Amino acid sequence: MTRSDVQLMLDVKAGDQQSFELLLQRYRTPLVNFLYRMVRNREQAEDLAQEVFLRVYRAREDYEPSAKFTTWLFRIATNLALNSVRDHRYQKLEISMDAPIVADTEEGDERMMEVADAHPDIEQHLVEKTRKKMIRHAIEKLPEKQRAAVLLHKYQELDYAEISKILKCSESALKSLLFRAYETLRVELAPLVAHSVKH
Repeated sequence: MTRSDVQLMLDVKAGDQQSFELLLQRYRTPLVNFLYRMVRNREQAEDLAQEVFLRVYRAREDYEPSAKFTTWLFRIATNLALNSVRDHRYQKLEISMDAPIVADTEEGDERMMEVADAHPDIEQHLVEKTRKKMIRHAIEKLPEKQRAAVLLHKYQELDYAEISKILKCSESALKSLLFRAYETLRVELAPLVAHSVKH
């Protein structure tokens, strides 16, 4: 039977190195993805994920299973990401908002554009890629705390109780934070909705 996160962490606390490896395997990818969406830099996200696990490991002896392991993990990750975003804000202002967020595919968009007419599935792929890029841009423009709340809610699928513990705010404050964030996204992504209605 698969051991729960809490059980694994208690085993880590008891000195079991292998349990820590299992937690690392279980959460490394979701953590890096979350951090990447926060800081918009793959290398930085990897470094921050490493720092999160380092902090988890250092705190193993003080670990008490009072909250879910994911709540604790993502609280550490969110704090590190928010600090990192603030530290890199000035540096980020120099980067154009139009710069591609993620490296494009090997063949490059130009070549894909040439064959788009012959292959509707490729055209569909391009539309989908553009849509995802617009959503990423919109989320990226949100204030840090709103962005963290949206990412934890939509992408990590955590519940309100967990997110409010991670962001250290009440559930009602979280709901209004998410409401403002989704309202901003709705306005920002209105052209996208209008475009998909036309098709």
